Amino acid sequence: MSSLTHSEDILLNNRQKREWGEKTYPIWLLFNPKHPAVRHHIWTPILSVIQDNVFRKLRTRIDTSNIYIRYAVSDSGIVPNTQNWWDTKVDREINEFRELADEYEPRLLISFGAFPYEFVRRVYTIKPEKGPKYWGTTNLGDEFTKSIDNFDINRTNRIPLLRRIVASGKFVEDPFYSENYFEYAGTKISERIIENKERLDIWME
Repeated sequence: MSSLTHSEDILLNNRQKREWGEKTYPIWLLFNPKHPAVRHHIWTPILSVIQDNVFRKLRTRIDTSNIYIRYAVSDSGIVPNTQNWWDTKVDREINEFRELADEYEPRLLISFGAFPYEFVRRVYTIKPEKGPKYWGTTNLGDEFTKSIDNFDINRTNRIPLLRRIVASGKFVEDPFYSENYFEYAGTKISERIIENKERLDIWME
């Protein structure tokens, strides 16, 4: 886990950077630049569950040092909201990311929250396009379930995770929002990784 801690330190100390890691790595993470702490508050506990499950089953761990991490857009000021929905500058970012995804073909493309997921959908020209309020917790949860059920190692699997699981500063009692969410999401993702262990070059030596 030392590589994870090191990576998180780098991320938190270099907020102006756009991307980290290696594009050739099979796992990509896509974040909203307005919410950099999501990497720590959501991804870190989910990854911990993934690593634990992987170790228990395979007696190895995922090498996290080269995971490709990217902000969906380079300027947080163009992140769409209800008043300014999808500026043409975002379209240019979509085209840029589409070229990267077509070239490197990640196996797991994990996004965090509404905007990054809709961004990914538009990268892959999935219709109909959705507005800023559509991807609430329930709809993102449904999409996560579909992505796990339809997982195919021969293509890029678009896996949406929540950006936050709190309400009014406290964890909600519903297990989907509580710390059980980390266990649930991490377990589901780890199951697919373990099933396809021979097809993923992600293991620590």
